[in-house]
Amino acid sequence: MTLRVLLNENEINNERNKLLRKRASSVDNSIRRFLRKFGLVRGMAVGDISKSWDVSSTVCFLEGHVKLNEPILDIGCYASELIVALYELGFTNLSGADLNPHVREMPYSGEIRYEVCDFMHTQFADTSFRAITSISVIEHGFDATSLLKELSRLLMPGGYFIASFDYWPEKIDTTGMKYFGLDWMIFSKDDVCDFVAKAASYGLFPVGDMMFDGESRVIECGGINYTFAWLVLQKKV
Repeated sequence: MTLRVLLNENEINNERNKLLRKRASSVDNSIRRFLRKFGLVRGMAVGDISKSWDVSSTVCFLEGHVKLNEPILDIGCYASELIVALYELGFTNLSGADLNPHVREMPYSGEIRYEVCDFMHTQFADTSFRAITSISVIEHGFDATSLLKELSRLLMPGGYFIASFDYWPEKIDTTGMKYFGLDWMIFSKDDVCDFVAKAASYGLFPVGDMMFDGESRVIECGGINYTFAWLVLQKKV
């Protein structure tokens, strides 16, 4: 399926349990949070329980469509659990891109290539990646043209862009609200349709059905309630 929507909190719990069974869950449990508070656990805390559904959905897709040694880029990867989970599942050709200079302090920095850069204007070579992933990133400072141009440049023919983002079928106004110093956009159904239509001009197309309906506003941020959507596009040319 090309587009899925997080429907309820049970889906978050179910997908976290999948990650735990795979031994690919890196979010601190209550004990590790307590130990970290007193400096008894070292290293950066990564992940967010609320993103269990999108991380697990992306992991499952990559396990079914990308070989362990094929190159994958995770954009906006600072403190993201996804790239860590992929490494722990045996993926061996991983890169991450983020503007935060502390990204090089992420886990497995000796084995994963972390680059400090704007993910819409990177220094990676053309057709470098079999898959590019993004967990709750593109809605911050959204620029469809720059993003799609770079995705199309970086992806190999047949490669995938897999992304989650803030979503609600009807438009939610976030005018004037910023996170990470960037404008914040909650995608609507119309926004997703516009993005997918524009992606086609860059050779990126849906690979399955698109399900737009939301059931409940599972996520809350800044006093606004919404949910997540998960999208897959494939480079056809």
